[in-house]
Amino acid sequence: MSWLTNWPQPRKLHWLLLISALVITADRMSKNWISAHIPLGGAIPIIPRVLRLTHWTNEGAAFSLFADTASPHIVRWALVAFTVAAALGIFVALLRLGSQFTLTTIALALILGGAIGNVHDRIVYGSVIDFIEVHIFTYHWPDFNVADSSVVTGACLLFLDSMLPRRKSPTDAASSRRAHGSVPPV
Repeated sequence: MSWLTNWPQPRKLHWLLLISALVITADRMSKNWISAHIPLGGAIPIIPRVLRLTHWTNEGAAFSLFADTASPHIVRWALVAFTVAAALGIFVALLRLGSQFTLTTIALALILGGAIGNVHDRIVYGSVIDFIEVHIFTYHWPDFNVADSSVVTGACLLFLDSMLPRRKSPTDAASSRRAHGSVPPV
């Protein structure tokens, strides 16, 4: 465990994990409500011709990829293995970066919560419950859920963060000046 001692102390990590826990809780509560109140294949209009609450299951990946495969059992467990590996990687990244709130750490917390929310469904039920249906003019977006929304929001925040200019920390600036000869080494 010596590799943990070199990392910054994660003073904000508990708040970031709370974000993940809130996503998981909202995902579970919404899926439980949908399962209890809307029959499979049913729908409740919220905004006519724009937004409906539905009740569908997705045995595949995003956008139902691989849902109609000849080996659904293999697809299910491959998706579980991939998601668990990704969630562990994200958790390690949060351990490393969790000493501060940044767009990156908040994005990772959202993605972690969403990944755990959907992998729970795959393990327990064999499929993911999707229930938000959106129509924009003639386009029908594939049904999704709170966990999916959290993953997409986190991915968008990571993309946004990658596009923002980086500020140099005081130690980076001093190192840069020393490298260019403007500051004598200490």
